[in-house]
Amino acid sequence: MRIKILFICLAVFSVTHLSAQKEVEWSTLMDVSFKDIYLESEDMYVYFPLFDDKHKKLDSQEIEITGYIIPLDVEANMYFLSAYPFSACFFCGNAGPESVMAVNFAGNNRRYNTDERITLNGILNLNDSDIDELIYILNQAEEIPK
Repeated sequence: MRIKILFICLAVFSVTHLSAQKEVEWSTLMDVSFKDIYLESEDMYVYFPLFDDKHKKLDSQEIEITGYIIPLDVEANMYFLSAYPFSACFFCGNAGPESVMAVNFAGNNRRYNTDERITLNGILNLNDSDIDELIYILNQAEEIPK
């Protein structure tokens, strides 16, 4: 009887843990405002994001997000995920820095082609202070087959 109860508890815990992952829409991430701050060390103005409560609730949480992959350096396993295809992304189009995130894969991943649409699962981290990083970073990322 105790083994049955233990098994049921473990099953409930597993289902609860698996459902903790939250699908996030780009519209939520892109609904962020910025403040232009002068950095004396860089002798320039820099946009810093002003995250509100809906963003802060996502910080350090496991999320699922779909977007377009942008390889930066395939050999170094450096990729970005964008809400838009490359031609319309932050670098080439009219989108802003809130429409792209850095991707740090959990382990070995396959090589991706530019504009390949994929869904990733990982830990979202918000960045409002390091000007050398994007404002969104997806750590321990893994592709979710669709």
